[in-house]
Amino acid sequence: MKKISSLLLLSLIALGGFAQKTKQAADGIKPVGIIKNLGDSALLDVVQRQTFRYFWDFGHPTSGLARERSNVAFDYGNEVITTGGSGFGIMSLIVADHRKFITHEQAVDRMTKMVDFLWKADAYHGVFPHWLNGETGKTIRFGRKDDGGDLVETSYLFQGLLCAKQYFTANTPKERHIRDVISWMWGEIEWSWYTQGGRDNLYWHWSPNNGWVMNFPIRGFNECLITYILAESGERYPVSADLYHRGWAQSDFFKNGQTFYGHKLPLGFDYGGPLFFSQYSFLGLNPTGLKDRYADYWEQNLNHTLINHDYCVDNPKKFKGYGENCWGLTASDNYEGYNAHSPTNDLGVITPTAALSAFPYTPKQSMQALRHFYYDLGDKIWGEYGFTDAFSEQKDWYAKSYLAIDQGPIVVMIENYRSGLLWNLFMSCPEVQNGLKKLDFQSPYISKK
Repeated sequence: MKKISSLLLLSLIALGGFAQKTKQAADGIKPVGIIKNLGDSALLDVVQRQTFRYFWDFGHPTSGLARERSNVAFDYGNEVITTGGSGFGIMSLIVADHRKFITHEQAVDRMTKMVDFLWKADAYHGVFPHWLNGETGKTIRFGRKDDGGDLVETSYLFQGLLCAKQYFTANTPKERHIRDVISWMWGEIEWSWYTQGGRDNLYWHWSPNNGWVMNFPIRGFNECLITYILAESGERYPVSADLYHRGWAQSDFFKNGQTFYGHKLPLGFDYGGPLFFSQYSFLGLNPTGLKDRYADYWEQNLNHTLINHDYCVDNPKKFKGYGENCWGLTASDNYEGYNAHSPTNDLGVITPTAALSAFPYTPKQSMQALRHFYYDLGDKIWGEYGFTDAFSEQKDWYAKSYLAIDQGPIVVMIENYRSGLLWNLFMSCPEVQNGLKKLDFQSPYISKK
């Protein structure tokens, strides 16, 4: 049978009644099962739309922000929202508006709810905690001593908020309000406070109860590049460029330069580490042509992804299911709990977000994985919010859970592959442009003015 095109799919969705019409005011988006014979573009539509339901239908009813996970595990409770995952959710909301999964009015109203909640929520020198109570805005501690500001999670949140500021540009009271509140919150982030008195690093945590006791300097290369980019972009509480060069870039595991499976890896751990390293910071930060004195970040992210893919194809531990159409190692739930899976920490667990959030780098390999996940394994891992978190054919284990930090990058990075939407929004931010110039980054998206 001929594959269904995107245009035909949208017509079928409208006729079948399981898509929300553009002018419909319904609160939810009805989930769909496996649809046979979809073309590539139509399949991407279905995956983005259903995955977005995690943030739309399952978003916290009071705050509108993203719940940490779909299952109440590890004593999280029903009120736990994740600040970083909410940043990914905000970017997914923009995609949903752009793709007409919801109306623009609905997107504006949800965005207004979120920024108004965040404006009143707990923050520590302008920095939000890892978790908030979605009903009250009070901090829920992430660990015994992690009960204050989390600079990395806040960076993921503001990666999304700055995109929203660039997206909601209408000269209306609601959209002006969205932009104003984001600007106010952005201006209150005390990046300089999180240098612990002017040291050579940004520090991940500070707590009014525990001070700097966690003492975790943020050093590369890993998922935290966005934190330094935003810190350098700050205006009211700036940090010097030296912080990036003397802190982030001076760790023992920053530079690599070795070749794995024929791909040279400029930075980071051997074999690249889990794939979220090349995804979380780059939901907004466009790696295309992005270079500094240390690396070409397109080369870094592409080769990291290819190494991860080729490792799974090679499958040195002979895990069941691995291959050309089943790959992707990153942090996720697993049959033991939770772990950061990678070629050097391979437990036989494939995480769909790893391959699907790599679409901008490896579209052919990612599409192979997507078709396998959807058509061959869909009865086990496709559900109401898209693909569940992870699976292990070796252990005959298939997660039932969904996590905000894994669902969001699927929606966002597929969109960056398709249209560059979030990359264009984030890179257009004057604040970000100034931060990148301050660090002597090169990019075709940096204004020459």
